Amino acid sequence: MRQLTRDELAIDPVDAAKLLLGCVIEAGEVAVRLVEVEAYRGGDDPASHCYRGRTPRNDVMFGPAGHLYVYFVYGMHFCANIVCLTDGVPGAVLLRAGEVVDGLDLARTRRPSARADHELGKGPARLTSVLGMDRAQNGVDLTAPDSEVRIYAGDPAEDIHTGPRVGVAVAIDIPWRFWIDSPAVSTYRRGGKRRQPATVE
Repeated sequence: MRQLTRDELAIDPVDAAKLLLGCVIEAGEVAVRLVEVEAYRGGDDPASHCYRGRTPRNDVMFGPAGHLYVYFVYGMHFCANIVCLTDGVPGAVLLRAGEVVDGLDLARTRRPSARADHELGKGPARLTSVLGMDRAQNGVDLTAPDSEVRIYAGDPAEDIHTGPRVGVAVAIDIPWRFWIDSPAVSTYRRGGKRRQPATVE
C-alpha cells in the first residue's frame, strides 16, 4: 500500500473527506478501511472546533496537514480527525466509521461488546477504540514513514453518498458527511438539541 503524502491531504476538508473514503488507517497491529467521514472547516463552519479561533486544545487542527487531531468527547470517548488544508488554516476530517481489514482478533478484544465484525468500527468512538487511539496520538504525523499511525491510499471510492453531519447542534443541514456502501456505516442521528458543537470536549 502507498502511504498518503502531506500534499495530498493539504486540500479543502470536503475534498479530503472524499479522498479518504476507502483509504486504510493503520495503528499498530490493527488496520481499518474508512467507510464514513465528516468534513469540518474553521472560521466559516460554526460546527467546527476552530470556529472561535485557535486554542491550545485545537492547535493541531491548524496544520500542517496529515496530522491526527484526537479529542475526548462527552467525558467518555475519543474521536480522531485527519488535519487538512495548509499550515495555519484550520480544517479536518472526522473519521466516523470503518471496516477492520487487519488485526481482527485484537480488534475483537478491544470491542468485546460488538455483536458482529462490521460493528467493531461503526461510529467514531468505536473506531478509535479498535485502533487503540487516545489522547497520546494527538498530533501524530500520519505521513511519516516511521509513524505509529499511518494512512494509506485506497482504490478511488465510487458511489459516494452525502448527507448532514451527525449530532451537530449548528449548521445541521450542511451535507458534509460522506460514506460508501458498507454495513459499518454508523446510524444517522440528527443534532440540534445542544447549544455547542457536538464534537466539543
